[in-house]
Amino acid sequence: MQKFRIGDSKVLESRETVDGTMIRRRREAADGRRFTTYERIEMPSLTVTKRSGNKEIYDRDKLLLAVKRSVGKFFSSELEIEDVVNKASDILYSYNTDQITSQQIGEAVLDVLAEVNEVAYVRFASVFREFKTLEDFENILKEQKRKK
Repeated sequence: MQKFRIGDSKVLESRETVDGTMIRRRREAADGRRFTTYERIEMPSLTVTKRSGNKEIYDRDKLLLAVKRSVGKFFSSELEIEDVVNKASDILYSYNTDQITSQQIGEAVLDVLAEVNEVAYVRFASVFREFKTLEDFENILKEQKRKK
């Protein structure tokens, strides 16, 4: 992978991404090669309390990786997965607190998945809620049908 130094480049074009969460900048390096950078608004830090009681700083990229690993195959593009994580993050920041739980993160992802991809929702729920029996799957399917 080629490395570029942003300081040695000039901006050719700037525009917001479709969802308005980032700014895409098209740049040209001093040697004429072009590349793209993305800028995201930095949100205040959230502290996540894990099930074990441990605490860590909320990491959007860690959530993105987890969602990709668990349900990425149910989406046709990286942008769709990014959108799920962006919407889940918006839910978390809407709580207006600097302390959240890993449970709240999982529920936020489930809320988004329920709206955009039912199969991914069931898959994520089965891992997040640690399904052990076929009845667990039946219950989540009944719940989804009832919501519709």
